Amino acid sequence: MKTWKDILEQQSRSDPPRLSVEDAILLYDEADFNALRQTALDKRRKMNAPSEVTYLIDRNINYGNACTINCQFCSFYRAPGHEEAYLQSTEQISARVRELEAIEGTRILMQGGVDPNLPIEWYENLLNYLRENHPTIDLDCFSPIEIEGIADVCGLTTKEVLQRFKKAGMHGLPGGGAEMLVDDVRLGVSPLKGSGENWLKVMEEAHSIGLTTTATNVIGFGETNAQRVGHMEKVRQLQDRTNAEGNIGFTAFIAWTVQLENNAFGRSKRGRQNQKVGPAEYLRHVAISRLFFDNIDHIQASWLTMGMDVAQLALFGGADDIGSTMMEENVVSAAGTTKVLCTEKELQHAITRAGFKAIRRDSDYNSLETPTLVNDVQTLPTPPPLQ
Repeated sequence: MKTWKDILEQQSRSDPPRLSVEDAILLYDEADFNALRQTALDKRRKMNAPSEVTYLIDRNINYGNACTINCQFCSFYRAPGHEEAYLQSTEQISARVRELEAIEGTRILMQGGVDPNLPIEWYENLLNYLRENHPTIDLDCFSPIEIEGIADVCGLTTKEVLQRFKKAGMHGLPGGGAEMLVDDVRLGVSPLKGSGENWLKVMEEAHSIGLTTTATNVIGFGETNAQRVGHMEKVRQLQDRTNAEGNIGFTAFIAWTVQLENNAFGRSKRGRQNQKVGPAEYLRHVAISRLFFDNIDHIQASWLTMGMDVAQLALFGGADDIGSTMMEENVVSAAGTTKVLCTEKELQHAITRAGFKAIRRDSDYNSLETPTLVNDVQTLPTPPPLQ
């Protein structure tokens, strides 16, 4: 009978077999924590530049918070017509982009809610304006559930909406709204969000027309290890289909933990009984995702939800990217996270302090010229570890 040691030995080979769903669950259930992370680190070094960690200078822009989906774990949304619902103007959004340009940023991640009062022309006009006035900024916008909502309002297919948005200037479709693609979990916390298959369908359409995408995952809803692996298997299968068609597909896999402090899920009986995912469980998830995704190049660490110290540890267990500066963040912070902003110098310091070389990138993971903002690392109280 195969043991976790046998599986890690196989994964350590120069040409390892694809990690099966069954083997991934066994690693989750039984693998030694340190041995698992070491194997994931070895694979990460084979797949990416072994001594480098990348980061992105970008800004989250939430153009509005009116939404009809009512996810139990979301503290940000307001029902349409609520006194606290808002919608930013084009000039307000453009002003935020100018602030990003001032620090040499290259990407905005712009999302809102599912607002039935906005016609498709509102989005197209916004994208056109941003593309014309901020040509150096990649516009990674919306989410599959927003695309579905817009399609319903305007009477188009989701692919037609994506095609119109790409023509208007959209560069990529972020992976928000995936959470858990296993419907037993998904429909329990977001019954109005639709099935995981809907999310996958919209992402497959985005891949087919060349939009940059990421795959995401939220853990901590009380799901089983098998359900977590089931989520990853759905993502991997879609990436297989995308690659078979000659398209890039997902550039990265990004997991984080659900925040329970200020939302209906956290206050519910299920949420109160739920044990918040701690660092060890998150790091185990990162390691298994690196071994599981032989067809996705990058694994991103989440400093936003786990803290910078845990993100640094993730770099030694499968992650090769530490995310972005995130000049502005409203959704996760509304749920209780306190550290929501980070400067480029802070990211460089975290990467360098962990013993890696910090590399600035764009949203397609192309390396960019990187200023050196952190010097004399050997003068730190404890020198960085050798790589």
